Amino acid sequence: MAIVRRAKGERHSEADIAANSNPMEGKTIIGIDPGTNVLGYGVIRIAGGQAKCEVLGVVKLGKYGDRYQKLKQIFERISALIREYKPDEMALEAPFYGENVQSMLKLGRAQGVAMAAAAVCDIPIFEYAPRRVKQAITGQGGASKEQVAGLLGSILGVETNAKELDATDGLAVALCHFFMRSSPLSKL
Repeated sequence: MAIVRRAKGERHSEADIAANSNPMEGKTIIGIDPGTNVLGYGVIRIAGGQAKCEVLGVVKLGKYGDRYQKLKQIFERISALIREYKPDEMALEAPFYGENVQSMLKLGRAQGVAMAAAAVCDIPIFEYAPRRVKQAITGQGGASKEQVAGLLGSILGVETNAKELDATDGLAVALCHFFMRSSPLSKL
């Protein structure tokens, strides 16, 4: 092993090295795919520049007939996930613009409640359009949910269930956030 001596001006301090490393290193990200019947979520931790899936799942809300009970359940479940996994940041899939205004309002409420759960804990919140999430994972904004799930399985080494694609959508939002914030272009 050779010892390399550097002049004082050529030495890098630990602060310089940290400034050039991945800003996401050591962080935990919770990703949410909001819904009023099924809400998907995924939590990843970043270590060694790589994302590792901690958990993914869904909150099934169909059994709650009252829309306010659904919103309460969303808040309680997201709050429990925040307490358990202690995320540093939250990434949400933004509602897509469609012709059904009522559906958009319902999704907006679900998203707002998830945001409130994070805001109460001072967790920074980031939103991504569905096409942006798909593009970050598959390279194509028009990819199907199945294509996203399949690639997540390959990238993160997780088993994906074709019956619960909302869970993989939540995980995809978290991974999209990691990719976006880790990119050198994010510093511009």
